[in-house]
Amino acid sequence: MIDGDMCSVELGDLGLDQGGHLLIKRALRTVPVHAPVAVYGNAPELAIHLRGWCRAQGHDIEISQIKGDPVAVVYRGGAEVGRWRGAESTGDAATPQIHAHANWGLAGRSATVEGGAPDFDFPLDTRAEVWAQEAARLYAQAAAAQWNPATAIPWNEPFVLHDEIEDAVVQVMTYLIENETAALVIPARFAAQIHPHFREVMQLLAIQAADEARHIEVFTRRALLRRPKLGLSTAGGQASLKTLIDETDFALSAMLLSVLGEGSFLSLLQFLHQHAPDPVTGEIARLVGQDEARHVAFGVAHLTQHVREDSKLLERLAAAIERRHDVLAHTAGLNEEVFDSLILLAAGSWQPEALRAGWEKVQKLIADMGQGRVRRLRKIGFDEQRAQSLSALHTRNFM
Repeated sequence: MIDGDMCSVELGDLGLDQGGHLLIKRALRTVPVHAPVAVYGNAPELAIHLRGWCRAQGHDIEISQIKGDPVAVVYRGGAEVGRWRGAESTGDAATPQIHAHANWGLAGRSATVEGGAPDFDFPLDTRAEVWAQEAARLYAQAAAAQWNPATAIPWNEPFVLHDEIEDAVVQVMTYLIENETAALVIPARFAAQIHPHFREVMQLLAIQAADEARHIEVFTRRALLRRPKLGLSTAGGQASLKTLIDETDFALSAMLLSVLGEGSFLSLLQFLHQHAPDPVTGEIARLVGQDEARHVAFGVAHLTQHVREDSKLLERLAAAIERRHDVLAHTAGLNEEVFDSLILLAAGSWQPEALRAGWEKVQKLIADMGQGRVRRLRKIGFDEQRAQSLSALHTRNFM
C-alpha cells in the first residue's frame, strides 16, 4: 500500500480540527489529480475525522489498519479541489461583468462564491445602468480631497457686515442647506441599491453623501454664525426638491440632480465665491464647489457611457426633464428672498447703480447656468437644438 516516493504528511498529535487539515491541503496542492498523499499522526479519532473531511472536500481515502503504516492515504480529487463545490467566479478584478448575479451578494469582484450562497436584492445590478470608467479615479480623488469643516474654514477671521448683507448671506445659506439635504438623500438611497460588484460606483456615491453632509454642516454654521435662526424656506423650493427625491430611476435621477441641478449649482457657487462679502462665505463656496464638480463629473460620465450602450435612453432623459417641468409649472420657482439676496450680495451696497449692476450679474449667472447645462447635455449626446430646449425647461429653482 505504501510507496516510498509517496508524498506524506506527519501530523504528530495535531488533530485535524486543530489545524492539521491545513497541512494536508498544502500537500494535496503539490500532487496531480488522483495522486496519493500519506497522512501520519496519532491524534485521537484522526481516522474518523479524515474520512468525513475527505468526503466533504471531494477526495478519496483509504484507511490503514497496519501498524507502522500511515493512518490513511488521501487521493487528490478532481479539478475542483482547492475550490468550494459549486463555486462560481465573479470575473476579473479590474473589469466588472455585464450583469452581477444576485447570489454573488457582498463578495468582492474577482472573488469565488461558494454554491448555495443566498440571493441579495440589489436592483442596480447591470453594468450599463451604473458604470462609468471614471468612477475609480473620481473616488480616489474624492477620498484624497476630503476637508475638515473645523479647520478648513477661517471661522475666527474677523469681518464686519451691514445687517442687510448678513441677512442676505443667511437667506442664501438657508436655501443651500435644503438643496444639499436633497443631494445627500438621493445618492445615499442609490448607494444601497447598487450591487457591490460595482464597488467603485457604490463607494463614490457614499463619499458623495459624505460631501453633502459636510456641506450642510458648513452652510448651517455660517448661517448661524451671527444670527439665531435660519431664513425662509418656500413651498415652491420644497416642491422642486421633492420631484428629485421622488425620482426612483438611477439614470433619470443622475440627469435631474447631477447634470442639471448640481451642474447649475457649480455656477452659483462660483458666483458666491466671487461676490462673497466675507472670508468665511468665500472659502465655503470654493471648497463646496470643488466637491460638487466631482459629483457633476460622475453624472455626466455615467450617462455618456450609458447612452453609448443604449441610445434609447436619450428620449427617456428628455421625457424626465419635460415631466418635471410640467409638474413644477404652477410653482413660483426660485425663492424671491434668495433672488433678492443674490442681487444684494453682487451689488455690495444699496446705491441704485450698484443694485443695477448686481441685478445684471445675477442675470449673467442665470445665463451661465443655462450655457453650462447645454454643454453637459451636448456631451451626453443631445444635439444643439434639443440641448437648448431641454435646458430652458430646467426648474427656476436652479437645483
